[in-house]
Amino acid sequence: MNIKPIKTKKDYEQAMLRLEKLFDAKKETPKGDELEVLSLLIEKYENEHFPIDLPDPVEAIKFRMEQMGMTQTDLANIVGQKSRASEILNRKRKLSLDMIRQLHQHWNIPTEVLVQAY
Repeated sequence: MNIKPIKTKKDYEQAMLRLEKLFDAKKETPKGDELEVLSLLIEKYENEHFPIDLPDPVEAIKFRMEQMGMTQTDLANIVGQKSRASEILNRKRKLSLDMIRQLHQHWNIPTEVLVQAY
């Protein structure tokens, strides 16, 4: 096992090739340990070089509505009025702090997604 930090794209590509070879390694074996450490190094490199942005707040609301089979009326029950729900979905009204709290509490949408500017 020759594990080293992943600093370059070439290091990353080599690590990915090694990961493929180790993918089915059993836990608590030398190859399993190498797989675990290599996975952490790859994850660190990917987080630094390929960050994933948080989803847009309105898109997150629409996605959750679709996931849960909710309608604009269901959103209105959370934000106060049907016209307000429409304005939010059409990006004509910003979410208030209370709306963010309610959406997080009722639909479990992460607050860090909802507080972003849009």
